[in-house]
Amino acid sequence: MHTKLEELQKQMAWALVAEMERELEPVKEKLEADRRSTEKYDEKVDEWKDKVRQAEKRYKQIQEQLEGITQQVQELQPKCAELKAEAQKHNSLLKSCELIVHRCRTNLRDLEKDKAQLSSRIKNLTHSISQTTGAESQARAERMKQIQTELENLDLQISTLGQQIHQFQHANSCVKEEQGKMKREHDGLKKSIEANKRKLQTMESSRSNRLRRFGEQMPALLNAIEEAYRKGYFKHKPRGPLGYLIGLKDPELALAVEVCLKYLVVAFTCDNYEDEKVLKSLMAKMYPAGKRPTIITSQFLQHVHDTRKRGVNHPQYPSVLQSLEIEDPVVANCLIDQRNIESILLIKNRAEARRVMQGKNPPANCIQAFSVDGDQIYTNRNYSSDQTRPNYLSGDVEEEIRHLQRELENQQGQEARFQQQMRKLDEDIKQNEGLLRRVLMEQKTTKDKATKLQLELTDLRNVEEPQSEDLKPLEEDLQEIVAKITSKRAEYEEAKTKMANLKADYEKADQEYKQHKESISTITEEADSVKDELSKTDQEVMKCKHHKKHYDNKRDAHLQNIQTLEAQLKSKEMNLAASVAKASEICPERLEVRRTAKSIDSEINRLKVKISTQQEQQGDRKEIVRQYHEALENYRNMSQQMRSLNNFIRSLDNVMNYRLQVYADLRKFLSARCKYYFNSMLAQRGYSGSMTFDHKNETLTISVQPGQGNKADLSDMRSLSGGERSFSTVCFVLSLWAITESPFRCLDEFDVYMDMVNRRISMDMMLKVAASQRYRQFIFLTPQNMSSLPISKTIRILRLKDPDRGQNNSQRSHDKD
Repeated sequence: MHTKLEELQKQMAWALVAEMERELEPVKEKLEADRRSTEKYDEKVDEWKDKVRQAEKRYKQIQEQLEGITQQVQELQPKCAELKAEAQKHNSLLKSCELIVHRCRTNLRDLEKDKAQLSSRIKNLTHSISQTTGAESQARAERMKQIQTELENLDLQISTLGQQIHQFQHANSCVKEEQGKMKREHDGLKKSIEANKRKLQTMESSRSNRLRRFGEQMPALLNAIEEAYRKGYFKHKPRGPLGYLIGLKDPELALAVEVCLKYLVVAFTCDNYEDEKVLKSLMAKMYPAGKRPTIITSQFLQHVHDTRKRGVNHPQYPSVLQSLEIEDPVVANCLIDQRNIESILLIKNRAEARRVMQGKNPPANCIQAFSVDGDQIYTNRNYSSDQTRPNYLSGDVEEEIRHLQRELENQQGQEARFQQQMRKLDEDIKQNEGLLRRVLMEQKTTKDKATKLQLELTDLRNVEEPQSEDLKPLEEDLQEIVAKITSKRAEYEEAKTKMANLKADYEKADQEYKQHKESISTITEEADSVKDELSKTDQEVMKCKHHKKHYDNKRDAHLQNIQTLEAQLKSKEMNLAASVAKASEICPERLEVRRTAKSIDSEINRLKVKISTQQEQQGDRKEIVRQYHEALENYRNMSQQMRSLNNFIRSLDNVMNYRLQVYADLRKFLSARCKYYFNSMLAQRGYSGSMTFDHKNETLTISVQPGQGNKADLSDMRSLSGGERSFSTVCFVLSLWAITESPFRCLDEFDVYMDMVNRRISMDMMLKVAASQRYRQFIFLTPQNMSSLPISKTIRILRLKDPDRGQNNSQRSHDKD
C-alpha cells in the first residue's frame, strides 16, 4: 500500500503540473490578444485628442462672438430699464384704479344684497307687526339696536387695534432685523479695527526691524534657527520667511506680487524631513497650534532652475521672476516649484492685462497675469482681489503707517456712528414693545367687552318674538342703503372711466417698452442661439474630453490588465516551475497521467485510511522507520566526529613533534652560535674558554682560561681575577646579544675591576658590535672618562654633573650610540 501510495503521489504531482499547464494556456492567449488590441486604444485616444483640440478652438470663437453680442445688449439695457420703470409706474396706477373699481363693484353687490334682504324683511314684518306690539318688544328692539351699534364700533376698534399690532410687530421685526444686520457689520468692523491695530503695531515695530512685519515671533524664531544650526541640529540651514529674502525691482508691483505669492510670503523651506521636524519643534514653542508658517520641504540646489524653455518672455511686461531680486538660489527654486513665477506676467493696467491674456494670441508659456491692484486674469476668466494694500512687501513703511492710521480713524468714527445707531434702535425696540403691550391689552379688553355684548344680543334675539321688530329702523336702513347704492354707483362709473384712461396710458408705455424689449430680445435671442451653440460646443468639448478620458481610462485599464495578466502569467509560470521542480523531486521522470488530480486525491485519501487502519493494528511504520533513521544518523554522526577527532589528534601530534624537533634544532643552533661568538670575543684578548649548555637540566657552565688557548687548562669563573671576570662577563653578554632580538641594549658599569688594557679592548668590542647593528640602540653606563673615544656621528656622550657629597666621587658618563 505504501508503494502504491508513493506511485499515486507521483501521479498526483504530475497531474497537478498538467492542470496548471492547461490553466496557463488561456492566460497566454488572452495576453496575446490584449497586446494586439493595444494599438486600437492608442488610435482612439489620438482621435479624441484631435477632436478635443478642434472643439476647444470652436468654443473660443463662439465665446468671442458672444462677448460682442453681450456688449451690444449692455448698451441697450439703460433705456430699456427707463421704459420698464415708466411702464411699471403706469401699471401700478392702473392696478390701484382697478382695485378701487373692484372694491366699488363689490360694495354695490353687497349693498344690492342688503337692500333685497331688508325689503324682504320689511315685507314679512309688515305682515306680522299688526298682530303684536308692546312696550317690552320696543325696549328689547332698542336695546338690540344699541348693542348692534356698540358691536360694530367694537369690531371696528378691534380691527384697528389688530392693524396697529401688526404694524408694531412688523416695525419691531424690521428694527430687530436691522439691528442684527448692524450688529454683524459692527462685529466685522471691530475685527477689522483689531486687525488694523495689529498691523499698525507691526508696522511701527518694523521701523527698526523689518522682520517684525512678518510677525512678532519672527525675529525670535530666526534667532532660534540660527542657534540650532550652530549647534548642528540642522543639516542645512532653513530659509525663510521667503518674503524677507526677496526684493522688488518696481515697488508699485508690491501688491500684485504679494497676492500672487499668497502664503509663500511667510513660508519657510527645508532641505530634508529631519530638518523639517526640528523646525516644526522650534515653531511649536512660539506659535499656537494651527498658526505656524507653512514649511516646504525640497532639496536645496546651489543653482537656479533653467526656466528658459518653460518661462514667459514678453517684450513689454515682466514675469514675477524677472521683477524680483533674489540672491539665494534656494529661495528662487522654491518659488519656481511652488508658484511657477516664471510663467506669471505682471501688467499694471487691468484692461491691458485682459487684452493681453484674453486676446487671440495670449503669450506663450503664460498661465495667468496680475494687475497692479492684485486682480488675477486668466485666458478665459478673471478675479478681483480682496486685498487693497500690501502687508509685507511695501517699501515705504511710513506711508503704510499713515494709511493705517487714517483707516483706523475712519473705522473708529464709523464704529461710533454704529454705536449711536444701535442705541437708537434699542430705544425704538423698547418703545415699540411698550406700545405693542399696551395695544395688546387694549385689544384683549375690547374683545372681552364685545364677547359679553354678543352674548347679551344672542339672549335678546332668543327671547324676542318676530312680531316685536320695529319697521321704522329697517326702513331707515333701507333708505340709507339706497342712498349708498346711488353714491357708490357714481363712484364706480368715475373710477371705471379713470381706469380706462390709465389703461390706455399703460398700454402705450408698455407698447414702447415691449418694442424696445423686442429689439433687445432679438439680440438676446441671437445671443441665446450663440449661447446654445456655445453650450453645445462646451458640451461637445466636455463630451470629447469625457470620451478622451474614457479611452484614456480604458487604455490605462487595458494596460493595467495586461500588466496584471503578465504578473498573473509570471506567477503561474513560477508556480508551474515550482510544481515541476517539486514533481521532479518526487518523480524525476515525467508521467503522462490521464486521471484528474481530484480522482487521484480521492484514491490517495482512501489508501491513507487503509494504511492508518493497518498502522493502528500493527503500529506506526513511519514512526519506527523514523526512530531507526534517527538512531542510524546519530551513530553515523558520532562515528564521523570520532574519526575527525582522531585525525585531528594525529595531525596535532605530528605538528607538535615537528615543532619540538624544530625547537631543539633552533636551540642547538643558537647555542652553537653563542659559543662561537663567546670564543671569538675571548680570543681578541688572547683568552680561551668554553660554554656548556645542558638543556635537559636547564643549566649553563662557563669556563675561561687566560693565556695560551689550548695549552692552558680551563678554569672556573670563580678562579679569575676581577678584571678577567669583568672582561669575560662582557664577552658573555655580547655573545648573548648576538642570539637575542631586542631594539635596545643596555649595560651598566661593565668596566669595573678592569685594567686599562681590558677596558680598551672591551670598549672597542662593544663599539664594533654597535656599529655593525645600526638598527639597534646601545646604552652604556660607566663611571670612567670616555673622552678618549673617537669622534663619530653615531656616538653621543652624555656627562652628568658630579654629585654634591662633600667628597670626590667617581664620574659617570652616559654613552649612547
